[in-house]
Amino acid sequence: MEAQQAVETIQREMTVFARRARASAGRLHPELSLVSYTLLGHLEESGGCRATDLAAHYALDKSTVSRQVTALERAGLVERRLDPEDHRVQVLHLTGAGRRILARVTSSRRKAVRERLADWSEEDLERFARYLTRYNAWPGSGAGED
Repeated sequence: MEAQQAVETIQREMTVFARRARASAGRLHPELSLVSYTLLGHLEESGGCRATDLAAHYALDKSTVSRQVTALERAGLVERRLDPEDHRVQVLHLTGAGRRILARVTSSRRKAVRERLADWSEEDLERFARYLTRYNAWPGSGAGED
């Protein structure tokens, strides 16, 4: 396979992957889009952050993050707290319900990935993991790019 054809195949398959991920996120929790799931995951990993930090981290428009955060607040999954060091700043945190839903969806997603990769060798899994990590670590891309 020549390089150009390989790049086209990679792009096409990544698009299929992204569509499948979006669809499965919606099936697991109707109010939890892939973007919402990603934002909840980041809030859990970071221990909370500002909406502007989420927008910057994922290279998303602030209005997109604002709409997502508002929906997550209405669903009782996220709450705003004043920053103890700067009371002008509101920090987003997961609620107990947010943690439970994130854990359930994460578990379901991991199970689905394990099922898809069940017949892959350990070597193939390790190689795939390294390639995905390398691809996503490219410093020239924003997190929101396809």
